[in-house]
Amino acid sequence: MPSANYRSLLRTPGAAAFFLPASLGRVGIAMTSLSIVWLVHSSTGAFSAAGLVAGGFAVCEALGAPQLARLVDRFGQTRILRPTLLVHALAVAVLLSLVAADADVAFLVVGGGLVGGSVPQLGAMSAARWAALLRPARAAELPTAFALESISNAGAFLVGPTLVSALAAADHAVTGMVSAVSLSVFSGLFLATQRITAPPAALGGAEHAGDKGQLLCGPVLLLMGLNLAIGIFFGAMQVSVTAFAVEYGAPGAAGPIFAVSSCSGLLAGWFYGLRRWRAAPPVQLLAVTGVLSLGTLLLFTVGSPFGLGLVVVLTGAAIPPLLALFPLFTESTVHQAVLTQAFAWLGAAGAAGSAAAAALSGWAIDSVGPRGGFAVTAAAAAAMTLQGLAGLRVLRTPHVRWRRRGEGPH
Repeated sequence: MPSANYRSLLRTPGAAAFFLPASLGRVGIAMTSLSIVWLVHSSTGAFSAAGLVAGGFAVCEALGAPQLARLVDRFGQTRILRPTLLVHALAVAVLLSLVAADADVAFLVVGGGLVGGSVPQLGAMSAARWAALLRPARAAELPTAFALESISNAGAFLVGPTLVSALAAADHAVTGMVSAVSLSVFSGLFLATQRITAPPAALGGAEHAGDKGQLLCGPVLLLMGLNLAIGIFFGAMQVSVTAFAVEYGAPGAAGPIFAVSSCSGLLAGWFYGLRRWRAAPPVQLLAVTGVLSLGTLLLFTVGSPFGLGLVVVLTGAAIPPLLALFPLFTESTVHQAVLTQAFAWLGAAGAAGSAAAAALSGWAIDSVGPRGGFAVTAAAAAAMTLQGLAGLRVLRTPHVRWRRRGEGPH
């Protein structure tokens, strides 16, 4: 039975013990950026200011994530995760204090940057654990494992933004921020106790692999471009959907719209992980980015929160397959000694895109309304489709060692 694929993965000794806390921590991380948007907007009344602070958060996450991942690869997850969580909690406390003091936007941007630079990279750590657990003997199960990761991510973006939007609509933006950091920190602390499944520290191996240019090869650069574009998409959608709901006098509708999108993603991710697809992964990449582009064009036709909810069913369904394909290509390309770094660099590219989108879409929304933000999402999806075309060649290079589902390791 197809669903046995997921069951067999989670029954692997130690798998559920790292996957479940990482998934719960993802909910907190998924809440953080939108929590900052609502928190700053509730204080300043301007989406442009909220976008700038969220942008500062994303820029510093993009800069800090690869450096944290490099330390994780060198010294191990357990030794690095605990101090990272402490710094993250303190950074959130600083931001809340600045908001409570009605600090200038420039100081709020700094506070947002401190939060972003200390975000625990739980997703990258979980993906690295799957790779260490399954390769080489069970490498054929990696696509299913990464599909499970994408389902976890979709679930996080179902629960997280929905909870934040509901709290903000009830005038509890501070509670949303506190809930976000609490989930991230306590889940991360539990993950740090799971030593058995943690990938071994690479020590000198990480630098050796890096010297070979493992992190600068064509497939990884292409994947960074794709993650940059999907970050722009996410950043613009979060601000644009929120602004759309506010413009139509229904701020509480933002939460259900995010929920619809994430439910669609959950179903699509579940179905994608169960199937054995005949098309090669690069072809799948092009097909899914094309669907996402179509969905973003439909955003310009909506005239109500209900209509927007219908369209995000399509855009939401396109995300989990992409989030499963990206780590599959990455794990099949780079040396294990720098795998967490590679995952983090892709996440950093996504955070950089989110940073640009938060600032740009905030300005576009304040200038021309929510459809200005939707224009940013459409541009990002079009860029992904063009890169998907490039992927038909770049991701088929001989050294990329992915295999079709069901084939054994080589």
